[in-house]
Amino acid sequence: MSNLSEIVDSLENRISKLLNRHEKLKKANAELEEELTILKSKQQQFENEIEAWTEKCNSLKLANSMLGSDQHKRETKLKINALVREIDQCITQLSE
Repeated sequence: MSNLSEIVDSLENRISKLLNRHEKLKKANAELEEELTILKSKQQQFENEIEAWTEKCNSLKLANSMLGSDQHKRETKLKINALVREIDQCITQLSE
């Protein structure tokens, strides 16, 4: 009988330890999920900033090329040619 009692006590002790460990893991998981949410938000914010700076950089390159900068003349010519083609397509569609 005492052997059975010892087994039950041992099981209770193990279950108690498992429940305690489970609670700790749940708390750690919740903290990690919160941190993940914060980091995802920051990542999105940084991606938006990168996109905005990329647009500004492209605008500055275009402005420099229009001011006569030799460095970006080819890009400007290609952009102007693309715009002229679009205008020609619009004129063609309007004349039909």
